[in-house]
Amino acid sequence: AGEAQCLSYTGCNFLRQRLVLATLSGRPLKIRKIRAKEEDPGLRDFEASFIRLIDKVTNGSRIEINQTGTTLYYQPGLLYGGSLEHDCSPSRGIGYYLESLLCLAPFMKHPLKIVLRGVTNDQVDPSVDVLKATALPLLKKFGIDGESLEIKINRRGMPPKGGGEILFSCPVRKVLQPVQFTDPGKIKRIRGTAYSVRVSPQMANRMVESARGILNKFLPDIYIYTDHMKGANSGKSPGFGMCLTAETINGTILSAELASNPQGQGAAVLPEELGQNCAKLLLEEVYRGGCVDSTNQSLALLLMTLGQRDVSKVLLGPLSPYTIEFLRHLRSFFQIMFKIETKTTEEEHMGGEKVLMTCVGIGFCNLSKTIR
Repeated sequence: AGEAQCLSYTGCNFLRQRLVLATLSGRPLKIRKIRAKEEDPGLRDFEASFIRLIDKVTNGSRIEINQTGTTLYYQPGLLYGGSLEHDCSPSRGIGYYLESLLCLAPFMKHPLKIVLRGVTNDQVDPSVDVLKATALPLLKKFGIDGESLEIKINRRGMPPKGGGEILFSCPVRKVLQPVQFTDPGKIKRIRGTAYSVRVSPQMANRMVESARGILNKFLPDIYIYTDHMKGANSGKSPGFGMCLTAETINGTILSAELASNPQGQGAAVLPEELGQNCAKLLLEEVYRGGCVDSTNQSLALLLMTLGQRDVSKVLLGPLSPYTIEFLRHLRSFFQIMFKIETKTTEEEHMGGEKVLMTCVGIGFCNLSKTIR
């Protein structure tokens, strides 16, 4: 690994992608000019917190940051895992950290069991509820399953102060299975959670009612749980929100979510409006379609890349800008190219334009996993 040449990037965009792929590929990385021209240059507190988290789950990583925080050098160590705790920065949701842990966890030496504290649901990052509903079934498709694969919400925390806590545990795998996942199938049921913390429990019921008002026109099988946390379990700030998932007969899960504005920021949101808008977002996600929803596109592509030397295929909806950049990073870290075929709406008879992604895995093998 010492001879692997160092990859060099500029700017603060896609910091997580670069660190995650550097850790998996074992290639050192240098990022320069991080917000160099801004009044407050360098890494933000949530990025520094993310770097500390990467340092915790690996063994022997070398991280050097210059005094202004505008240059970062990272030489990855081995993924170690084990039982850990991490306090996430409240300026971003726990989802910001959890998304990257989902990419790294299957390749640790010891199964990962980590407690993350911070903001569980906000308007920027995917909430813990959505990752639990969509990312875990996706990992199972690649053969990462077992009783120890779970995300458990102990306490909810809303921005700005957070105070939530979750437990994420994941087993380790030596190799991943290739997948052929090209037919999303028809939608059979909608599930969801409407949560309210430090506000009236009635808020959750009002959101459920308005969301059902829209979704009942399409489907009878709808069940939206209400989750009202009180006392110590409700974090430090008030708020409410909703996450919905649509499941198809072939096991595809598409999701949408919305959260209320943080306390003291922006206009107050009516729970009825939030419920309706969340239902519309879900219908839009269904229209975009594909076998993986837009939140998890990059996770699916990463697991396909790291699979055995066999062909994997996944049908996706329109690629998000984040995913497009992720494909470029996959090429520079793993020298892998995807075959991308667009499927027009006429061929598929439904929804927006789809993209069929095909690749041959690099045969990534978890070398740090001990042989039992």
